[in-house]
Amino acid sequence: MVGPISFPLPPQKPLGNLAMEGGGGIPLETLTEESQSRHVLPASFEANSLQKSNWGFLLTGLVSGTLVAVYAVATPFITPALRKVCLPFVPATTKQIENVVKMLRCRRGSLVDIGSGDGRIVIAAAKEGFTAVGYELNPWLVWYSRYRAWREGVHGSAKFYISDLWKVTFSQYSNVVIFGVPQMMLQLEKKLEVELDDDARVIACRFPFPHWTPDHVTGEGIDTVWAYDASTFRGREKRP
Repeated sequence: MVGPISFPLPPQKPLGNLAMEGGGGIPLETLTEESQSRHVLPASFEANSLQKSNWGFLLTGLVSGTLVAVYAVATPFITPALRKVCLPFVPATTKQIENVVKMLRCRRGSLVDIGSGDGRIVIAAAKEGFTAVGYELNPWLVWYSRYRAWREGVHGSAKFYISDLWKVTFSQYSNVVIFGVPQMMLQLEKKLEVELDDDARVIACRFPFPHWTPDHVTGEGIDTVWAYDASTFRGREKRP
């Protein structure tokens, strides 16, 4: 009886060196390296991403800074418009300034411009020898007015303050100039009638006061100027 026949197995090669016939096999080390390489980002890709991130932060900062600057500049102009009664900035014409100066001839004492804008009236009055003050709600216009007074050489006698006209008392002024609007003239008329001394003069430009009768009028059209003496409007019948 013939026993079982055993065939010798061919020698096995290590897996790391396994190669299929025809060159189709891939070493295990190569497979491992390729697998790891798929999870590593190229250095150039990381640099580009960092650069884009920096540009994004820069752009955001520029936009934010621009919005803050616009807000800072626009707010002083927009805020007065939101008030119930406001005094819009409309520069005085050369003829208006001449007519105001004409109404100030032979006058003495201090002068105030209510809503002084860019300071033209105050500076013109200071050049005529008056100690002049301007009240203006817009800080940009106040700073510009101070610069103009310095440039014109009258900064010692022309002063400008940031203030709401309704919060200022005008009893210390002998001459009051106002470039008003119809909506505010009645309320301002009552305020000045209470606060001013009898020797004071009120000069209105563009729009007259509703109840006072002017003592002097000069100019025509938008350049018309009305002058009211306190002694005159106080002698009239008081309104209820």
